[in-house]
Amino acid sequence: MIDRRTLLGAGGASLIGGIALFGSTRGSEARAANFEVKLSEAEWKKRLPPERYAVLRQENTERSGSSPLNKEKRKGTYVCAGCGLPLYSSATKFESGTGWPSFWKPLPNAIGTRKDNSLFFTRTEVHCRRCGGHLGHVFDDGPKPTGLRYCMNGLAMNFRPA
Repeated sequence: MIDRRTLLGAGGASLIGGIALFGSTRGSEARAANFEVKLSEAEWKKRLPPERYAVLRQENTERSGSSPLNKEKRKGTYVCAGCGLPLYSSATKFESGTGWPSFWKPLPNAIGTRKDNSLFFTRTEVHCRRCGGHLGHVFDDGPKPTGLRYCMNGLAMNFRPA
């Protein structure tokens, strides 16, 4: 007979193994694409602090509610923390209640997207068009006029006031 502790332990180990297996190929997919800014992994590690490297290059997700950009209310532009490409205008930022900076529209020619099946269901991953850095995901539950919610990692961006 399997007790609850054994069952939960096996389930947790399976989940961690699945994330390690599927997560290990996601970051390499971004690096394999043809982007304008191309750096070796050693160069990215030198350029980015470890927590930003984990988000931008390894496609990790920061803890909900942890980004100072959640409280940013000034007019300005959110730019890629990897290469400085302008991504979102503060005019399209909104409070989604998710704990991550959210926008209803990116700037023109700023982002790219691709399917993300890493959590056993399909999402749409958003990355920087210029360097391929992982930014977050886009969902279809946002406000008008687009109905989209670009749910971004604050660690993937810097804010430039107007």
